Amino acid sequence: MTKPLRSRLHDAFFRFVHGNRLIYNTCWEDPRLDRRLLTLGPNDKVVVITSAGDNALDYLLDGPAAVACVDVNFRQNALLELKRALFAAAGFEELYAFFGDGGGPGCAATYARIRGVLPDYARAFWDRNIDYFKAGFLSRSFYYHGASGAVAFAFSRLLSAVKPGLRRRIPELLAAVDPEEQRRIFGEIEPVFWDRLSRWLVGRPETMALLGVPRPQIALIRQSHPGGLEGFVRDKVRQVFTGPPMAENYFWRVYLTGRYSRDCCPEYLKQEHFPVIRDRLGRLSSHTATLSAFLAENPGPYSRFVLLDHQDWLASHAPAALAEEWDLILAAAAPGARILMRTAGLDVSFVPGPARARLRFFPELTEPLHPADRVGTYGSQHLAEVA
Repeated sequence: MTKPLRSRLHDAFFRFVHGNRLIYNTCWEDPRLDRRLLTLGPNDKVVVITSAGDNALDYLLDGPAAVACVDVNFRQNALLELKRALFAAAGFEELYAFFGDGGGPGCAATYARIRGVLPDYARAFWDRNIDYFKAGFLSRSFYYHGASGAVAFAFSRLLSAVKPGLRRRIPELLAAVDPEEQRRIFGEIEPVFWDRLSRWLVGRPETMALLGVPRPQIALIRQSHPGGLEGFVRDKVRQVFTGPPMAENYFWRVYLTGRYSRDCCPEYLKQEHFPVIRDRLGRLSSHTATLSAFLAENPGPYSRFVLLDHQDWLASHAPAALAEEWDLILAAAAPGARILMRTAGLDVSFVPGPARARLRFFPELTEPLHPADRVGTYGSQHLAEVA
């Protein structure tokens, strides 16, 4: 059956964006929950979708034997390799200038000094794009580059130009330490923010594509949420800003301000963790491939898998590829391996039946933790153990 023209155009735009750009400049999954659910130990070998590489670096703090980072977009691996090079050949303050401050006047010189440490493909990418870190009065933060960063930058400029009063309330919200104060401030901001223009932007498939949300996930959200896409986004934003303390929420801070703070940032950007991660860098590897291709070439065994939400797309667009991927995951899984997944939906119906029959799920662990997710953009998270 031929898809409608609008659907074909949306899919084509999504493929163009994901085939030609860095998508994620920061991970959009909460590693605090990951590490709690995965219970990593010294014998664990982990396979994780790279994304921006932040969470993989955080996993090293738990001392696993190996962390294999896999992404079909080489730009995502180039980003991880730049972080690795800064750990290996620079110091903490230089790492923080790049990825805590989002860039600065010294980043070009630091890059010139460490570029020889990078793999060829990563060096070629950053030779072309090191200006992403030229943050300053007339330059954008690194966190306002890439596809998701472009959306954050657009919303930031929109707030400054159209709603300057609301923009001035953002630091107040981020600084809130009392839950009641946080809810009060958000309650005052929310109706001002959600005007006709904001609702239109959120509902645009182009906006969602830049944020890494394909059409099948949008359809899944519309099917599973009574308020549709706009209602889903509004509810998730409200959950984030009225739930976990904003003083700990570095995910939204970086897109609202273009930078982290020393007290509110990923664990890999905290000075006390720098030497530990640097010493364990040899346990980290990056691979540009589909997950199936990686597992076919590197059959394991692995004791932990972190799949993010990529299977939502496969379930709709490539069910045969999804079935093959699960065959390879189960073949590569050590006895009792744990698999962490997220989805725009509310259940694990995207997992093929034969695979589900070999998995034991732990809703008693994942469901109570879901409201504590500082990102708050997924419909549900799921932890499975291979039987």
